[in-house]
Amino acid sequence: MTKPEKPLAAAGLGRREAMTTAGLALGASLLPLAPRRARAADRTQITFASANFYGRETIAQVVDVYNQSQSKVQVTFVQLPPPSSSTEVHQALVQQLARRNGTPDVFTQDVIWIAEFASAGWALPLDQYFGKSVQDQYFPGLISACTFQGKLTALPWHVDSGMLYYRKDLLAQAGAQVPTTWQDLTDTAQKIQKSGGAKFGYLWQGKQAEVLVCDMVEVVASAGGAILGPDSKTVLVAEPPAVKGVQFLYDTIHTSKISPHDVLSWDEEPSRGPFTSGEAVFLRNWSYVYKIAQDPASSSVVDKVGVAPLPHFPGGKSAACLGGYQYGVNAHTQNREAAIDFITWMSSPATQLRFATGLGLAPTRPSVFDQPELIQKQPFMHTLRDVFVGATPRPVTPKYPQVTLALQSSVSRALVNGNVQDELDRAKKRLTDIVG
Repeated sequence: MTKPEKPLAAAGLGRREAMTTAGLALGASLLPLAPRRARAADRTQITFASANFYGRETIAQVVDVYNQSQSKVQVTFVQLPPPSSSTEVHQALVQQLARRNGTPDVFTQDVIWIAEFASAGWALPLDQYFGKSVQDQYFPGLISACTFQGKLTALPWHVDSGMLYYRKDLLAQAGAQVPTTWQDLTDTAQKIQKSGGAKFGYLWQGKQAEVLVCDMVEVVASAGGAILGPDSKTVLVAEPPAVKGVQFLYDTIHTSKISPHDVLSWDEEPSRGPFTSGEAVFLRNWSYVYKIAQDPASSSVVDKVGVAPLPHFPGGKSAACLGGYQYGVNAHTQNREAAIDFITWMSSPATQLRFATGLGLAPTRPSVFDQPELIQKQPFMHTLRDVFVGATPRPVTPKYPQVTLALQSSVSRALVNGNVQDELDRAKKRLTDIVG
């Protein structure tokens, strides 16, 4: 007997009406269970399913603003679990999209699912609606991540990426600048460690998990390399830039010793703890850390933390592993025009500003970062524009679930035994079998 599936909560859009949600389960119909408001009767009715995010506003409230802004389309928001339960979100979308019945009309998806959904024929190609002039208004890395086999199959919503946290006070005491290369970071970390200024030089995430692939993508791309080629089939994981990147991670533990051996069992939070307790000079992590670092109840380094793009190798560029959720339109929707109108509004500069200030979701349009309201309400987010310029997607392939597991296994072994080239050669063979 299969385990019963968890129910999903559907949030209504009306200010006076709550939608009945009992009985709605993962993979079940996403159509509303209660009648719509009479004033919406003449509108085109569509459903919007999304992982849930929390802030001063909710996604349902933002959707309600859209409904009130025009009189042609009425959107019903279907609330999926939060991103922390991404497996459940993925399961719900896969089960429903696989039915090919057009429901939900619009959905949001983790950036690593875009190729999978496009390859399956579930996501509508969007190029005819959002041409080059529109695409150029977003961070290039986001457009690359939203493109599969030359077609735009998702529209950017919000972005997160890896970034370098550093102790401003320790660098000032050492007379050091914020590092722009990995060698700069290593030299500065060693100098401060030797002076007794910090126990650890550089903290990152080496646990055999998804975050290890994120860290790998950053160092490899910063050497000018990649894991897969643009065709999603050419395997580049054993080429010199990739070897250089993984070798650097190994060396931080075993050669330069700026990282403790414990990083091999750490994901985000275990690596964050020693940094906000004042024990480390540098930390690679996501944007959520900054708020914790400025909280006196959780941090010993309040007002002492700066953020910068991650370093790179000589001749390379800073690369930040791309995260975030993006919009998709169901390829089988019967309401294509309404769905396009809705995501156009949801991804517009004004709505992205609303999500940034109300829910803390970073915009995917560089221009929004310069808006006075964002600078006033989210001053830290304003500083991240240069970080997101280097946003780099993980391997774009419909086989990503298999690819990431193979990478995690091979890189984890390389970080323990130091046989970087051999382990990446093995990874190349496995990935060739998977994507070839």
